[in-house]
Amino acid sequence: MALIEVKVPDIGDFKDVAVIEVFVKSGDTIKVEQSLITVESDKASMEIPSSHAGVLKELKVKLGDKINIGDLLAILEGVDAESAPAAAPAASSQAAPATSAPSSVTVASAPAVASPAAAATTSSASVALASAVIDVPAHAPGRTTVGLPHASPSVRKFARELGVPLDELKGSGNKGRITQEDVQAFTKSVMSGVTQTKAQAAKGGSGGDGAALGLIPWPKVDFAKFGPIERKEMGRIKKISGANLLRNAIMIPAVTNHDDADITDLEAFRVSTNKENEKSGIKVTMLAFLIKASVAALKKYPEFNSSLDGDALVYKNYWHIGFAADTPNGLMVPVIKDCDKKGVLQISQEMSELAKKARDGKLGPAEMTGATFTISSLGGIGGKYFTPIINAPEVAILGVCKSTMEPVWDGKAFQPRLMLPLSLTWDHRVIDGAAAARFNAYLGQILSDFRRVLL
Repeated sequence: MALIEVKVPDIGDFKDVAVIEVFVKSGDTIKVEQSLITVESDKASMEIPSSHAGVLKELKVKLGDKINIGDLLAILEGVDAESAPAAAPAASSQAAPATSAPSSVTVASAPAVASPAAAATTSSASVALASAVIDVPAHAPGRTTVGLPHASPSVRKFARELGVPLDELKGSGNKGRITQEDVQAFTKSVMSGVTQTKAQAAKGGSGGDGAALGLIPWPKVDFAKFGPIERKEMGRIKKISGANLLRNAIMIPAVTNHDDADITDLEAFRVSTNKENEKSGIKVTMLAFLIKASVAALKKYPEFNSSLDGDALVYKNYWHIGFAADTPNGLMVPVIKDCDKKGVLQISQEMSELAKKARDGKLGPAEMTGATFTISSLGGIGGKYFTPIINAPEVAILGVCKSTMEPVWDGKAFQPRLMLPLSLTWDHRVIDGAAAARFNAYLGQILSDFRRVLL
């Protein structure tokens, strides 16, 4: 029997990721692609599978450990490497060469497989971009999981965001696996007062308190009594984003400032620019100018480009702007990186490409993460003002509606000016009202005279 060293594979752009679940223990019989542990960063969760079969002689990591690519994960006692089942083709390129000792073989574990579905945790420009969750085949359901409920990382993450205790759920999936639908059903049952969590029972609560928020039970109505109805399941993106929207709306003390910006001259410049660049195929939109103007405002007021980390503020010296894109499946938020280094034409081109990928459902996780500030524009639809939900961990979001021609007093007479409604929502833990008013005023000044961007 040969000893096989299983190492952490290339798991993407992650460093010092924490071990949050351990599925195996010494003496367990391990199958190929059976999950050994789950790791989680601030962006993703993933299960790390074994590339070889054998008996687990020693697991080299424990809960809470931080691991990186190439770290020793486990030692298996199994068949020789030559007769072991082949790992996935992608993993073969990661495999380390065998050592000279005939009794020891070093093999990199198969890489986790990205799930674009969970990456749509999107937005808080009315879609919360949550964190991209990477999922792989689950651990074998027939064996002990060291007391952990049987569920995938994405379901565990969804349950944590809703505050659902997984150990109190009975899974409806294959061999008792807990699904997202099980979590949703449990939440509805608690909200309606039909079910009590153990924590509620221990406190002697009456149940149905709105996930321990002290709310009265959710109304339970038989709508069919009043007339014909049609029931349709919510789309995948809305299901995924719902938990993030709820968390952000409840947890963030958000305030919204409304203002108007005079974009008469900027709109004339935009129209002339599009005529001059007609042959290039690049169409400049007002949103592209808004992105560039927002970067200038974020640089002048850096707290709007920060994030809360406990009792500290993390100021980011990069400017990645997310924008809400309307798709047939719901709102998604692509992110344009390093907007401070790009001109309006380049931003317009990237925005067009990302919006098309969003509509086609082809956005990758990297294209929807890393935003420092988000803009939600309803300019192509209408409306006047609205209150967008902040996309945590960002601390502000800008809502923009359709511009209208209005009479504006210039000191002598009313002049027709094109006015753009702005709605700036901000986290009151980080930003105060005076700073928000200054930000909006400065943003309006830039939009009214875009030469200020050069200052």
